Amino acid sequence: MRLVIATCSVTYSGRLNAHLAQAVRLLMVKADGAVLVHSDGGSYKPLNWMSPPATLRTSPPDAEQAQAGITEVWTVRADKTDDTLTILISEIHHDSVHEMGVDPGLVKDGVESDLQRLLADQIERLGDGHSLIRREHQTPIGPVDILARGPGGTVAVELKRRGDIDGVEQLTRYLDLLNRDPLLAPVQGVFAAQQIRPQARTLAEDRGIRCLVLDYAEMRGVDDADSRLF
Repeated sequence: MRLVIATCSVTYSGRLNAHLAQAVRLLMVKADGAVLVHSDGGSYKPLNWMSPPATLRTSPPDAEQAQAGITEVWTVRADKTDDTLTILISEIHHDSVHEMGVDPGLVKDGVESDLQRLLADQIERLGDGHSLIRREHQTPIGPVDILARGPGGTVAVELKRRGDIDGVEQLTRYLDLLNRDPLLAPVQGVFAAQQIRPQARTLAEDRGIRCLVLDYAEMRGVDDADSRLF
């Protein structure tokens, strides 16, 4: 990866036209051909960029550009479209190249599969008298995350990191199908998530589905909810 801190102006033309007036910015040139323009603010998002595949060419300024103080022109062209990113550099303050190597990729913590495993191991969180039947109970329309047995009969659990209306609708379809099986009926539903939106909770409760908020850190044993001040 090449990192260049430069006083520059930037113009993007193609699907949209955009211009950044001259200022000091960070220019990132990635091995895959991507070029990103960052300022010292705005969080992680670049001010402008060219996605790969793209080709970067540098050239000296023309007479008019040189008279305006431009020392170098970067032209980044998309390989598959007519989009062009033009960077007019007045001064380079830093220029370095770094070998990054192969990135192993992002490993997400707290994904639905983790929640499912933890809740299956801690099935008592559904309430006293519950026991696990199986995880990933297969149905013709997809797998139910957890199937359990409770004091009132069978319990189907749908797990989400963030509980929204779509998850309630999904569980509703599972319950409709499972309650047709005389070996399982009656089947109650539990909608479990780390966060449940108010609209989803209202819809679930209207359909007789119980909502359960899960504390992922506490389930992993890295946070003691009883010792918190707030």
